[in-house]
Parts: sequence; C-alpha cells; structure tokens
Amino acid sequence: MRICADAALLLMLLLCTALWCRSAHAGHAHAAPPDPCYDEHGNPRRCIPDFVNAAFGKEVRASSSCGGRAPGRYCVVTAAEKERERARTCHTCDASDPRRAHPPSYLTDLNNPHNLTCWQSENFVQFPQNVTLTLSLGKKFEVTYVSLQFCSPRPESMAIYKSMDYGKTWVPFQFYSTQCRKMYNKPSRAAITKQNEQEAVCTDAHTDMHPLSGGLIAFSTLDGRPSAHDFDGSPVLQDWVTATDIRVAFGRLHTHGDENEDDSELARDSYFYAVSDLQVGGRCKCNGHASKCVKDREGNLVCECKHNAAGPECDRCKPFHYDRPWQRATAREANECVACNCNLHARRCRFNMELFKLSGRKSGGVCLNCRHNTAGRHCHYCKEGYYRDLSKPISHRKACKACDCHPVGAAGKTCNQTTGQCPCKDGVTGITCNRCAKGYQQSRSPIAPCIKIPVSPPTTPASSTVEPSDCDSYCKASKGKLKINMKKYCKKDYAVQVHILKADRSGEWWKFTVNVISVYKQGESRIRRGDQFLWVRAKDVACKCPKIKTGKKYLLLGNNEDSPGQGGVVADKGSLVIQWRDTWARRLRKFQQREKKGKCKKP
Repeated sequence: MRICADAALLLMLLLCTALWCRSAHAGHAHAAPPDPCYDEHGNPRRCIPDFVNAAFGKEVRASSSCGGRAPGRYCVVTAAEKERERARTCHTCDASDPRRAHPPSYLTDLNNPHNLTCWQSENFVQFPQNVTLTLSLGKKFEVTYVSLQFCSPRPESMAIYKSMDYGKTWVPFQFYSTQCRKMYNKPSRAAITKQNEQEAVCTDAHTDMHPLSGGLIAFSTLDGRPSAHDFDGSPVLQDWVTATDIRVAFGRLHTHGDENEDDSELARDSYFYAVSDLQVGGRCKCNGHASKCVKDREGNLVCECKHNAAGPECDRCKPFHYDRPWQRATAREANECVACNCNLHARRCRFNMELFKLSGRKSGGVCLNCRHNTAGRHCHYCKEGYYRDLSKPISHRKACKACDCHPVGAAGKTCNQTTGQCPCKDGVTGITCNRCAKGYQQSRSPIAPCIKIPVSPPTTPASSTVEPSDCDSYCKASKGKLKINMKKYCKKDYAVQVHILKADRSGEWWKFTVNVISVYKQGESRIRRGDQFLWVRAKDVACKCPKIKTGKKYLLLGNNEDSPGQGGVVADKGSLVIQWRDTWARRLRKFQQREKKGKCKKP
C-alpha cells in the first residue's frame, strides 16, 4: 500500500467539508469531556463519531481476480520501458498460491508502503464487460470520500455506486470517463446546482495525468454541492452521503492503443485493473445523537445512542420519549427526545401532531393506559368514580381515592373531583350520601330513601270545621273490630300491603306517597308493586277514618274509584286500612288461592 499516514491525513483534509473538519479537529483542540454528547453542565449537545476509513478490514467481493479460475500470466511495463520499447516483465498469477495471489482482501488491509499488495483482475476484461468491487460497510455511514490507489493505469471509464439498503438497490455516486455521453449517457463535467445536487455527474478529470501505475482517483461526496455549507439544514445532502454499501464498476481499460500492436497477445496480458488501496472516509451515521458505534449482541455495528434516541442510526426516539417528534441533532440544537409527562402513572405513550401544534410545538405526548385510577392526556386527573386526595401530589400512587357513593342514597357513582362530594337524591346528605337531611326521615323505598317528616294532617277540612259528634255519625259505618276474613276479602276490589312514605295536601284531598310491597288482589285498577299514590278525602283524614300515619305499614282493602288525578288508588271511610301484621301474609295467600278456585262471590 503506497499512501503513507501523512498523505492519507492530507487527503482527508483536502476532501472533507469545512463543517466536518471543524468537528473532527475540535475534539483534538480541547480535552474531551466525559461524554461528548453532553456539556460540562449536563446539557445535551450534538455529538458525532470519529472520522474513519470505513473500508478498513472489511471484506470486498470482486467479480474478477487474476488466477481465480486457473493460473495465468500477466505482464508489467514501466514508463521507462515503454519509452525504450523494451520487453515487458511477466509473472504468473495463482490464487491458490499466497505468494502469487492478488485477492480482494489486499484492498482493505493495513497500509504498508514497504510491502505493496494489490488486488488484480483478470487480463483485458474490456467493455461491454466490466469488473466490480463491492464493499459492505455493515451499517449506514455518512461518506465523505471514496478513493482508489491504483497499481495499474487508471481506467478509461469507471463508476462508483452506493446502496442505502444493504445491497438491495443501487444508485450512482460518480462517473469517470473520457466518453461520458457514450458510456453513461451523461454530459462531461455538468454544472451542479441545488436542483441536481443529489445526482451523480460524469467527469474526465481523472485522465488529465496518466501514470502507468500509482495513480489515484478520489471522489468527494460534497465537493461542489451548493448546500454543503449548510449540511445540517439539507436533508437532501444528508441522504446523498448516506450509504451502507459501495460498489466500484470498472467499465473500460486505458490501453493507450497497445492492443493494436503486432504482439497483441503480449499487449493483452499487460492490461488489467489493479488497486492497492480502497478507502471510504466517513462517519458512522448516528444523526448527531452518538459519539461512537459499537457491536451489539449479534455482532452488528450500531450507534451507542444518547439523548434518549434509539435505533441502529439513533433515528427514532426510545419508548416513552414521544413528547416531541424525533429530529436530527444540529450544531445549534441537540433535539433530544423528551419523555412523556404521565405523572408516574403510565409506562407507554404516543405522539399526537395536532396536540403538538396546539401547544406551540412544545408537547405532543399522550399517555396510554393510565394506572392508579388516573385519567387524562398526562394521567393528571382522577378517573370516573374517584377524586383527588389533595394531601398527596398527583404523582403519588394513592393520589386518587374512591368516591364510595352510597348505592341507595346517591344519584350516581361519580363524585366531585376536588371535594369527593357524591350527587345525593332529594332529602339525602353526607359526602357519600349516606344519611337523611334535616327535616327528612328514612324510608324503605330505593327511589326515595329519605322523605319529608310530614306535618300532622289537620283535624278539620280546609273549608269547614268538623265536630267530633259529626265524625261519630260519619265514620259509624266503618267502625267495629278490624278483622280480616274471606268475606271482607271478597267484598273489596283490591287488597295490598303498603308502606306510607309521605303525605301532601292537595285541595279537598290528601295525596299519600306509598310503596306497594305486596299485591294480593288487583281489581280493575291493575295495581303494581312499587311507588304509587293513595288518595284520601280531607274529611276522612280529619275524622281518622281511615286512620293513616306516615312511616307505617298497612293492609289496605278498598274498592275501585276514580282518583282525582295523577293516577293511583282511592281509600275512603268504607275501606279497611289496618296496620300490618306479618302473620297476615299467609292468610291472604290462602284467600288469593280460594278466589282463583271461584269461592269468592260478591254479595
């Protein structure tokens, strides 16, 4: 290998862009911090891997190597010998003999100017055939230059290609030819503008000087590209310099007309492609979020990502760091990935662009599967059925307490998020709706668990005064021992057990809200279980026939009569309203069965 260390360094300085060179030398001018991706205050900053020869030690696949199929002869001529027309020096090439082999591994081995090693193709592989060298870099690199040091004359035509998908597809990087239009259908030395700076161009500059050996072809990926001065702001050029594989395709030998000599066989043995060194200068592509690349468990080369980035090229944010979109780091802004704010109640989140825009491009993370009874984009409030315990921070595991609303007294299970107050039914109070309010008493109805404590019904109707003597004659028909028997049961249209909940005066009537507990006989009114109205005339209430008190249970036997309004049943002085005894339930069931057998006949 002929290029010494000083020459290689000089080549790198000449070819790399001003931006990248500044980055490379800045690391040598100052002592490196413990972590180049963070400054002395721990703030994130752009960091990039070292500039390296990415081809060193890598395997190169050659489509042709001398002596690969069978041992063969090749001849070498120097410039002095060519001028004096002296006989060429010929040798044998044999891939099975290490002393006579010229394998592709010589292209990327250690540079040693005292022991020149060259890969060599078969003799006179000429257009339209070609010879290719294919190099896999192992991961994405941002390539600054591709250079080839020749042991043979430089080719008349050759092309450099790149792949960004590990060899699946290829795009041209650069063309070299004295006949650009004929060989590659490209103009020679076309101007590079912003409109075509991501396209390969063709040049014949490599033929300005033609040494028979030792010539160099070096392609700078950014040289002459208009946006190179603002590489950070040019996604086009960032994509342009990215490669996972490099391929060199030699299209045409430069024979200087020797193939027309009399000894054409000797001339043909003297022309082949031979390269001592293939270099690919660049940096491991990490998008400004890593300072080096390392081998993973499978032996693949990956970036050692910082700034909460992830992926082989640090090209995405690591899980739970989606509060803003991933971006490449720049010299001005590290663009680190930011964790979602979930108040320690979620382990997963997603990014929402609309929310990010609405926040002034500051935050777009949405927490998923909030735990500890929390809810919301940031798990920042309590879910339905829970309220905030203000004695604990929102990030505490027990920041949300269960509402514990009473199943009967509350009108719902959702309480006030701040106070924990449950929504109570009428007449019910307490933070969990577990007791009756002042002026109310407990009932056995799940619909109205607390009812107003009734005002005792007046002893006289609103329109006139009722004397005791009048009540005696008025209620005489219903007086006597209040017993129940089959005759009384059959005489009435309905028989029910009721619980008196509350009483309200409505003109000449009292309206009692009752809970019908059991129905033994329905009559035409089709009485159902549940809350209903019982209507009693004010005069009957004043004379206490029937005698009714709220909060008590009664057996009610009466006849069908139109109610004054809002539905319900009517009881009058002829009805039987007897305070309930549990022993009557069995007797009434027997009456019910006899009625079904036709033993209940009205007189």
